[in-house]
Amino acid sequence: MKRITILGSINVDVILEISRLPKPGETMPMKSLSTAGGGKGANQAIAAVRSGAATTFIGKVGDDAYGEKMLTILKENNIDTSSVIIKKGGQTGQAYILLQESGQNSIIINGGTNREITANDVIKAQNSIKNADFLIAQFEVDIERILEAFIIAHKNKVVTILNPAPAKDITDDLLKITDLIVPNEIEAQMMTGIEITDENTAAEAAKILRKRGVKNVIITLGSQGAYYLTESEDGLIPALRVNAIDTTAAGDTFIGALCSQLENNLGNIKEAIKYATKASSITVQKLGAIPSIPTIKQVNG
Repeated sequence: MKRITILGSINVDVILEISRLPKPGETMPMKSLSTAGGGKGANQAIAAVRSGAATTFIGKVGDDAYGEKMLTILKENNIDTSSVIIKKGGQTGQAYILLQESGQNSIIINGGTNREITANDVIKAQNSIKNADFLIAQFEVDIERILEAFIIAHKNKVVTILNPAPAKDITDDLLKITDLIVPNEIEAQMMTGIEITDENTAAEAAKILRKRGVKNVIITLGSQGAYYLTESEDGLIPALRVNAIDTTAAGDTFIGALCSQLENNLGNIKEAIKYATKASSITVQKLGAIPSIPTIKQVNG
């Protein structure tokens, strides 16, 4: 069983179902409103544990109703929350998701306590990092905290996996201690300046990331699939064609499911990507983030 530690965000998703995005100055009705557990970190943790990994979470919530809701969800999914801090008077993170009929979404984030994780919080959680096979982080927490956690992981030979989302500037210091980076095409373009439209341009961007210090790269390409580049191999794993209803947690499911199957030396990366691709294709066929993430039985069934 893989041991995965995730330093990441915990949000409650507020989902607004709409026919399309409103134009500037336009007022339009929504079809419905619902809430669900989410946050890129929490989504990835749920995906990992449902695919059979022992999963520990490092994060922070407020002492509000949303925080209580999210801690309950994590615990019900058998995630170790001993490194999740409850901040008195804090506001748990929220994501407002504009979900269109097409299945595409636009997301507005209120980071809340996700942005209040401190260096001391990371130090207190260092045993959770040292005892893991993989440490995963995303950019819904501060880059400084990710760098601190990755340094601990690197010193203890824990494989570091970075999901650079949402897209932002990234330092070479962090890239050099990142064993595997998993951006989508937009995030990869922001880091490399390459407009990614197909396998060839994805390969070009991946090589630039390798030059900046990252050892291994996976670029997810939506309906085209996922391109990967390691020291020994590269290729494109095609996506599965499904009727997408909500793409909110597709990328997060991919990463959590991937790590649950991945060998520590990444020797089975092609097979792990295929598994993650199937898991992600199941997620997009249901509404909501955490409620839509499949179990290993559903993926293999």
